[in-house]
Amino acid sequence: MPHLTSTTAGTTSTGLRTTLGIPGFAHPLVAPAQWAELSRPGTPLDWVVLNVAAGPGTRPDPHCLEAAGRLRGAGVRVLGHLDLTHGARAFGDLVADAQRHLDWYRADGFFLDRCPSDRTALPEVRRAVTTLRAISDTAHIVLGHGSHPHPGYADHADQLVTFAGAWSDYRWSQAAEWTADYPPDRFCHFVHSVPRGHLEEALRIARWQGAATIYFTDRTDRRGRADPWETMPGYWDEIVSRIGTGVSE
Repeated sequence: MPHLTSTTAGTTSTGLRTTLGIPGFAHPLVAPAQWAELSRPGTPLDWVVLNVAAGPGTRPDPHCLEAAGRLRGAGVRVLGHLDLTHGARAFGDLVADAQRHLDWYRADGFFLDRCPSDRTALPEVRRAVTTLRAISDTAHIVLGHGSHPHPGYADHADQLVTFAGAWSDYRWSQAAEWTADYPPDRFCHFVHSVPRGHLEEALRIARWQGAATIYFTDRTDRRGRADPWETMPGYWDEIVSRIGTGVSE
């Protein structure tokens, strides 16, 4: 299998603990039990994305305020969702949304969804990240590329999502060679349609490819007609147990 030959960082010898990054569940009013589960003590969470309404919404949402407050109380970082629309998003609108996330939900950082990956878009993304750090100097910035971007992006964010897609693609994927120059805690993998019987294999692939923040689910995208990240996987307790106890090390 291709990932077996990867020479990137993040092998089991690193001893780095894998954690969960939550791309964003359905609205807390729709999925209150799932949001409550995230604040359970001992859950190995890196961060949770808060997406109120394709961003922060037009006014503070009481259900999201409660969910974000509960997570912060549990010591979990809450990242405000910002959609870059592959580089088409107006800069002023992006900054305005970021400020609302900070003012209303006290966001600990930002998840820049649909982030461009090519070299030509790098200056504009760098400008956006620089501005976000100017309005929140402690912000944790995650660029949601979904595939390996130009390596220059790694210099301007805390983490990069270098894979977001189906298990059928992930199990044959390879990490870009340049990622070997960075520690595993700089990379995130989101994989949907992962069967329970392949969960351990998926966790091993993440380690072989050098990604310390992951989110795996058995939910599917129904050929592009559904959001596989909206609900918890059927094996949530199992994946929490495996990561929390280091079973897959």
